[in-house]
Amino acid sequence: MDFNALESLGPAPHLNDKDRRDGYAGSALFYGFGDDDLGNADALLSGKQAWAYAMKRFKKKIWQCEYTHTDMPDYKDYIRMRPGAPPRPKGFYYAKVQLGERFQFHSVSYVRKKFNQETGFGPEGFQLLIVTHPSLQGMMAKKKIPFWALADYHMAPFGYEDFYDAPQLFFSNGVLGLGIGHVDRNSPLFGIPALRLMG
Repeated sequence: MDFNALESLGPAPHLNDKDRRDGYAGSALFYGFGDDDLGNADALLSGKQAWAYAMKRFKKKIWQCEYTHTDMPDYKDYIRMRPGAPPRPKGFYYAKVQLGERFQFHSVSYVRKKFNQETGFGPEGFQLLIVTHPSLQGMMAKKKIPFWALADYHMAPFGYEDFYDAPQLFFSNGVLGLGIGHVDRNSPLFGIPALRLMG
């Protein structure tokens, strides 16, 4: 059913001059799983599904910080969408993507304040790096693009509503990793990728 809806999406959107000036690399196709009870996708589930796929596909070539809690039944006590993050559509959707170079030397909290017609990666980071464009892992390994901090997610490593971290994705020495970093600290190895949602 959802695959039939792909035809109605039409071709991937082209970059305009402003997109290019802002460092956008192209457009990509994403998928919103589940329902947030407001008619949008469940953006947490959409990221979790892609990471679960990585755990099966890469097995021993995976590293995961213990504070990400993705395998726990109550994982939603530890991760949420940041306040103000736009909802994600259900099913397939396009977005223009910028791969982190533009916002590499700033904290996540600083960059969030700069978002205007764009937003940070949420589930899109997992889907792009793991499912649709795994060749980006090689680009990370060769330092052609930075590692990623996913700015539209907000993490509380110990629960208790203390949401002060963001997930970090990286690929180095043949290992795909998922860690966390404080939103107020600059981690120079990690860029903050952004996207412009279409529609």
